[in-house]
Amino acid sequence: MNDKELLETACLYGRNALLWRQKFIGLLPEIHKRELYKKKGCSSIFEFAAKFGGLSNDQVRLTLKLEERFTEMPKLHEQLVTGEVSINKLARIASIATKENEVELSEIVQNMSQKAVETLVRDEKFTGMRAQTLTLNDEVKNRLIVLQEKGIDINELISSALNKREQEIAEEKAQPVELATSRPLPAKTEKLLTKEHGTKCSIPTCKKPSEVIHHKQTFALSHRHDPNYLAPLCKEHHEIAHAINLKVRSYKSVN
Repeated sequence: MNDKELLETACLYGRNALLWRQKFIGLLPEIHKRELYKKKGCSSIFEFAAKFGGLSNDQVRLTLKLEERFTEMPKLHEQLVTGEVSINKLARIASIATKENEVELSEIVQNMSQKAVETLVRDEKFTGMRAQTLTLNDEVKNRLIVLQEKGIDINELISSALNKREQEIAEEKAQPVELATSRPLPAKTEKLLTKEHGTKCSIPTCKKPSEVIHHKQTFALSHRHDPNYLAPLCKEHHEIAHAINLKVRSYKSVN
């Protein structure tokens, strides 16, 4: 076996080991209910899980807790007991899961990385919230104070400047977009996106730098870099966006 074959074999075994471990974990709640661990000479489900699966007591407690949490959520419950999704992902989703959204969550998180799942949960928890702090340098503060002392309404002044900025961006985005011959964005489009979104991920609750420009309209179909359908995203939000797009496409194909 050469180096490449050895490495690929090891990775294959590792992936299979993780899969079988998840499936083993999914069986634990039912084994616990039926007290089948006793038939293997174990005094508790914890001893059974440690002996046959190498699991810690905390992992077993988490599994039993999730099984109870998902009693009235059949899709998430199924993902737990079949080992389809890891308990680490399910534990994070549990904090935002309800009977109303569990089907949607189960479809989205199945192939999502754990970091993306954590980001999704954070977004759900803090939807609608905005930072309440604003940082102004001393020069800007002093200029605003001087204007305010002159009787000028600085709120109206700032609002007017913001409206002008938004109008300029809207006018630029309204320009006709030509068909593109390649995926790299034109410099003009990149400049406009930076003007609109800055250097951060465009998701309001996210403070991470943007790493990827997401095409809300699939580029392979539209062949356009339309700024109205482009969003600078961090790696995790880009993964979430694609997971949602796949779910929507799957739904449309069925219906």
